[in-house]
Amino acid sequence: MNAHPAPAWHGRTDSEETGPSQRWHHVVRPYTDTSRQGVALIGFAVDEGVQRNGGRGGAAAGPAALRAALANVPVQGEPALWDAGDVGCDSGDLETAQRQLGERVHAAMAQGCLPIVLGGGHEVAWGTFQGIAAARADTRRLLIVNLDAHFDLRMAARGNSGTPFRQIHDWQTAHGRPFHYRVLGVSTFANTAVLFERAEAMGVRYWLDEQLQDPAGLAQARQALAQDLAQADAVYLTVCLDVLPGGQAPGVSAPAALGVPLAHVEQLLDLVMASGLVVAADIAELNPAQDRDGLTARVAARLVARLARAAARQPREITGND
Repeated sequence: MNAHPAPAWHGRTDSEETGPSQRWHHVVRPYTDTSRQGVALIGFAVDEGVQRNGGRGGAAAGPAALRAALANVPVQGEPALWDAGDVGCDSGDLETAQRQLGERVHAAMAQGCLPIVLGGGHEVAWGTFQGIAAARADTRRLLIVNLDAHFDLRMAARGNSGTPFRQIHDWQTAHGRPFHYRVLGVSTFANTAVLFERAEAMGVRYWLDEQLQDPAGLAQARQALAQDLAQADAVYLTVCLDVLPGGQAPGVSAPAALGVPLAHVEQLLDLVMASGLVVAADIAELNPAQDRDGLTARVAARLVARLARAAARQPREITGND
């Protein structure tokens, strides 16, 4: 069985405070069939794809570490927060785990929630996408925005953490749908020439990490991304934590030598969320075994909370049965 129920949340309580002092652990509730609106957290406690890709194992513990970091985040305008538990991969059957994740993402979307998936390796993306494809079968122009040092367009006999967006491309093509994929933070020192060639052939637009270091480069990327958002029907937002500098996010499979500064990553996330088109999001590659002082987990928690607060300003459609 790959499904695991939502864990109990624990954290700090400021018992001597006289004003609002709630933290996430006070307000997160188990996700049920009656949960409506808000954010549904779904853990993807899997690193089978990372191991298949020759990376450092440990990302399966990412959801637990991310919840622990989120537990003490102060409540500052969040929407309803639901925890839908974890999808695991105890048997090494990655494909079943991804399918099960897709089912949970689909269910959350149908109930008007924004699914935010806590990874786990970036093979999470193929599972999240399956849920989006099932829930939004009528969407013609799905824009995929990936903040990542890697394209993750690899060819391989079995899916892994380096193949998810190639798998999505192949699915979209097989179903007669366009592939609109944007990657911000790509490193020329972390992707082979064939991956750049494949990206070009697939019509992928990307920005190098070097282009996103200064305000001018960031402004150019934001302007181009805003144009893409204006033409999209829906957006899938995915963040691989290895897009950040290794000093800000050491707890990943492949820490970045340069990376995109956290402040710039947040500006890009804010722009995407402000579109009101994000239907699902995930945070990938948190590896607590490689983390230093829980820094990467705290960075990931900051990003998840930022997404949740942005979602609070956007009412969502309920497509399932009330």
